[in-house]
Amino acid sequence: MAYDEDLAGRVRESLGGVPDVTEKRMFGGLAFLVGGAMAVAVSGSGGLMVRCAPAVADQLVERDGVARMVMQGRELAGWVLVDPAVLHDEPGMDEYVAAGLAAARAA
Repeated sequence: MAYDEDLAGRVRESLGGVPDVTEKRMFGGLAFLVGGAMAVAVSGSGGLMVRCAPAVADQLVERDGVARMVMQGRELAGWVLVDPAVLHDEPGMDEYVAAGLAAARAA
Protein backbone atom coordinates (compact mmCIF):
# COMPACT_ATOMS: atom_id res chain seq x y z
CA MET A 1 0.00 0.00 0.00
CA ALA A 2 1.30 3.45 -0.87
CA TYR A 3 1.53 6.09 1.82
CA ASP A 4 -1.08 8.82 2.14
CA GLU A 5 0.14 11.78 0.04
CA ASP A 6 -2.33 14.15 1.70
CA LEU A 7 -1.04 13.23 5.15
CA ALA A 8 2.55 13.67 3.94
CA GLY A 9 1.60 17.15 2.75
CA ARG A 10 0.12 18.00 6.13
CA VAL A 11 3.31 16.81 7.84
CA ARG A 12 5.35 18.99 5.46
CA GLU A 13 3.20 21.97 6.41
CA SER A 14 3.58 21.20 10.10
CA LEU A 15 7.37 21.04 9.71
CA GLY A 16 7.47 24.19 7.58
CA GLY A 17 10.22 26.51 8.72
CA VAL A 18 12.05 23.79 10.67
CA PRO A 19 15.66 23.72 9.48
CA ASP A 20 17.45 20.59 8.25
CA VAL A 21 14.34 18.52 7.42
CA THR A 22 14.79 15.76 4.86
CA GLU A 23 12.41 13.16 3.51
CA LYS A 24 13.32 9.55 2.88
CA ARG A 25 11.28 6.62 1.64
CA MET A 26 11.45 3.79 4.16
CA PHE A 27 9.22 1.18 5.78
CA GLY A 28 6.91 1.40 2.77
CA GLY A 29 6.16 4.99 3.65
CA LEU A 30 7.78 8.40 3.85
CA ALA A 31 9.97 9.33 6.82
CA PHE A 32 10.73 12.89 7.88
CA LEU A 33 14.17 13.33 9.42
CA VAL A 34 15.45 16.35 11.28
CA GLY A 35 19.20 16.69 11.46
CA GLY A 36 19.44 13.14 10.17
CA ALA A 37 17.28 11.65 12.96
CA MET A 38 13.81 10.33 12.23
CA ALA A 39 10.98 12.35 13.73
CA VAL A 40 7.81 10.98 12.11
CA ALA A 41 6.87 8.80 9.18
CA VAL A 42 3.73 8.49 7.12
CA SER A 43 3.22 4.74 7.20
CA GLY A 44 2.66 2.76 4.03
CA SER A 45 0.01 0.78 5.89
CA GLY A 46 -1.75 3.91 7.14
CA GLY A 47 -1.31 6.41 9.90
CA LEU A 48 1.55 8.36 11.36
CA MET A 49 4.51 6.75 13.08
CA VAL A 50 5.78 9.11 15.78
CA ARG A 51 9.12 8.88 17.53
CA CYS A 52 8.90 10.22 21.06
CA ALA A 53 10.34 9.94 24.52
CA PRO A 54 9.05 6.81 26.30
CA ALA A 55 7.22 8.95 28.89
CA VAL A 56 5.50 10.87 26.09
CA ALA A 57 4.56 7.58 24.42
CA ASP A 58 2.96 6.46 27.68
CA GLN A 59 0.78 9.58 27.63
CA LEU A 60 -0.09 9.43 23.95
CA VAL A 61 -1.30 5.81 24.01
CA GLU A 62 -4.01 6.88 26.46
CA ARG A 63 -5.68 8.71 23.56
CA ASP A 64 -8.19 7.13 21.20
CA GLY A 65 -6.56 5.98 17.98
CA VAL A 66 -3.00 5.90 19.32
CA ALA A 67 -1.16 2.62 19.91
CA ARG A 68 2.39 1.54 20.60
CA MET A 69 4.37 0.65 17.49
CA VAL A 70 4.85 -3.08 17.04
CA MET A 71 7.42 -4.46 14.60
CA GLN A 72 8.10 -8.16 14.21
CA GLY A 73 5.93 -8.86 17.23
CA ARG A 74 7.80 -6.50 19.56
CA GLU A 75 6.69 -3.18 20.95
CA LEU A 76 9.09 -0.37 20.16
CA ALA A 77 9.84 1.85 23.13
CA GLY A 78 9.40 5.49 22.23
CA TRP A 79 7.31 4.92 19.10
CA VAL A 80 3.56 5.24 18.62
CA LEU A 81 1.26 4.77 15.64
CA VAL A 82 -1.57 7.26 15.22
CA ASP A 83 -4.61 5.96 13.34
CA PRO A 84 -5.39 7.88 10.14
CA ALA A 85 -9.02 8.45 11.20
CA VAL A 86 -7.81 10.35 14.26
CA LEU A 87 -5.45 12.45 12.17
CA HIS A 88 -8.18 13.53 9.77
CA ASP A 89 -10.55 14.52 12.56
CA GLU A 90 -8.20 15.89 15.18
CA PRO A 91 -6.82 19.40 14.87
CA GLY A 92 -3.92 18.41 17.16
CA MET A 93 -1.88 16.62 14.48
CA ASP A 94 0.77 19.31 14.97
CA GLU A 95 1.19 18.01 18.53
CA TYR A 96 2.18 14.57 17.24
CA VAL A 97 4.64 16.12 14.81
CA ALA A 98 6.04 18.29 17.61
CA ALA A 99 6.61 15.19 19.76
CA GLY A 100 8.54 13.60 16.91
CA LEU A 101 10.51 16.77 16.33
CA ALA A 102 11.50 16.96 20.01
CA ALA A 103 12.68 13.34 19.96
CA ALA A 104 14.69 13.85 16.77
CA ARG A 105 16.38 16.94 18.22
CA ALA A 106 17.24 15.03 21.39
CA ALA A 107 18.84 12.15 19.45
